[in-house]
Amino acid sequence: MKIGILGGTNLATNLGNKFIARGMDVAFGVREGFSARKVEWKILKMQNHNVLNYADAITDSDVIIICCENEFLPIVCNYLREFGSPDMLFIDSTNGVNDESVTCNTTLIGQETGHERVFKAFNNLGIDYPKSDPLALIKETYFCGDNNKDKLIVKKLIELIGFKAIDAGTIKNACLLEAVYHLSKEISTTKSGDCHFRLMSV
Repeated sequence: MKIGILGGTNLATNLGNKFIARGMDVAFGVREGFSARKVEWKILKMQNHNVLNYADAITDSDVIIICCENEFLPIVCNYLREFGSPDMLFIDSTNGVNDESVTCNTTLIGQETGHERVFKAFNNLGIDYPKSDPLALIKETYFCGDNNKDKLIVKKLIELIGFKAIDAGTIKNACLLEAVYHLSKEISTTKSGDCHFRLMSV
């Protein structure tokens, strides 16, 4: 299985490096004109890891993890629609803007690409991760999607890189997962520090 990670963000490099450390084949897809100024991207290129354009990263992958900034999501959707295939699994790890009038990112990806195998996972980390969690306190991530067979794949991928995978139900709950992320950010603003939720069973 080959993983394509789209986006020039901290989350993209961090997830990618975690999968690489577990022996997975990873291709990074970045936008045209992307400048690899940050050390993490320079290291990836020096180690000859695949830092490709969106089209090549999509074409060459079985699972696509979307970690781009919101401003580039429409472009990513265009590439997914053009170069993706029904056999691919899309995992959205982004968060839309905190506005009830705006469609959540996962719903938007499904609508724009017409793809059925769309999941939500890793969005609680945020695209600036691990800067949002300098003490590495986040040990879990929520995921949701409609196909039980695909859910097992997503769960295994999450657990492979050391997170506890918490099933949040069907894909319609993707908007709820984004809301949880935005709530954590609102609380962080009032507390003047990053805050995260943790699930407890009683």
